[in-house]
Amino acid sequence: MTSKDHFIFYGWDTVELARKFGTPLYVLSETAIKEKCERIREGFLKKYPGTKAHYASKAFLTLAMCRIMAREGMGLDVVSGGELQMAREAGFPLDKVSLHGNNKSLSEIEMAMELGVGTIVVDNAMELEVVIQMAEKYDRRQDILLRISPGIDVKTHKYISTGHAGSKFGLPAFGEEIETVEEIAVSSELVNLRGYHFHLGSLLYERESYVMAVDVILDRVSSLKERHGQIIEEVNIGGGFGIPVMPGDRSPDITEFTDPVMERVSEKCTARGLKVPVVSIEPGRWIISQAGITLYTAGFMKEIPGLVKYISVDGGMTDNPRPALYGSKYYAVNAERYGEEKNEKVTIVGKCCESGDVLVRDIDFPRMKPGEIVAVLNTGAYNFSMASNYNAALRPAVVLLGDNTAEVIVRRQTYEDILRGQFVPDHLSE
Repeated sequence: MTSKDHFIFYGWDTVELARKFGTPLYVLSETAIKEKCERIREGFLKKYPGTKAHYASKAFLTLAMCRIMAREGMGLDVVSGGELQMAREAGFPLDKVSLHGNNKSLSEIEMAMELGVGTIVVDNAMELEVVIQMAEKYDRRQDILLRISPGIDVKTHKYISTGHAGSKFGLPAFGEEIETVEEIAVSSELVNLRGYHFHLGSLLYERESYVMAVDVILDRVSSLKERHGQIIEEVNIGGGFGIPVMPGDRSPDITEFTDPVMERVSEKCTARGLKVPVVSIEPGRWIISQAGITLYTAGFMKEIPGLVKYISVDGGMTDNPRPALYGSKYYAVNAERYGEEKNEKVTIVGKCCESGDVLVRDIDFPRMKPGEIVAVLNTGAYNFSMASNYNAALRPAVVLLGDNTAEVIVRRQTYEDILRGQFVPDHLSE
């Protein structure tokens, strides 16, 4: 088999990568990441001066990714002390970091204060009290955004819909609670209420949802000005911008979401005599998802006549739990015979002891042999972040592809890593 038959990913032979680094293997293209960041700069940041873009690190975060985002001029959203520590260790400018989360621990809020995190996105009334107390302790005035649940239902899976009225995230956009929290924030000299934040969900393709949410948020901006004379400086519309999942799916440009939002912000602020705020976005999956693939080695195969043919691979729900969690769909290719006729329908399954460990269902594939390489596409987002050691499986390595280099940025786990931190009590040691 010659390399011309192999699946090539951003100039790299995926079969050669699998042979060199082993499988399962996460593969990321730095070129693809930079291309997405360039689209954000050209279609949003340069087009609308004064805007901001923060990378949503929950999608995929490593020390190397922090460095890439810093070089690309992006801010960084973190949701835990671990992500914040990673940003710190990578030398990411902490004044460009926002701390999110609906239940930040006291230690995480304190860590943010100690490190000088630029913005804390306050989720609820109790958290605001803690942030004020910590700001007093560290003798600083902390910039905050209030996270608002605008009450917008969107067309996506319920597990990744976050802006509806019953969401666990944020303050309801209407009612006594939000007004009370606003009043506390405005009256405190220890926090600076810069603005509002919302996030509607993930894998959204309808720009109308963002425009509707902006209407709700600008109503709050107007109300705050009328009641307290407070001028809001920033509105963060979150992320969740849709990407193509399967071949032939539409690939929305960032402008399909941001242009209508910016038009509405300008229109409504002019009509109400409001200062046009800084508008921020938080793309995560939109930047990283298509930049990544996962390589597997095919193992045993099993055909149940008239029902299904299974191809088992050496990974599964431990490195990609999303199909089992909420039915996420993926597309795969035979990396060794990429151009050959797809002459059989197969289901690609993992090796975990779970019936739900299915990566790709009912896909047309060239006839495969054990030992050949399977590439699952569009796995840059959330797969590495959500990976686990279920069944004591080892987490895969991560390889970053440059123009001329392929380098490990996260090494493959070892059995020693699995056992690290475990202890046997004395009474079991005999």
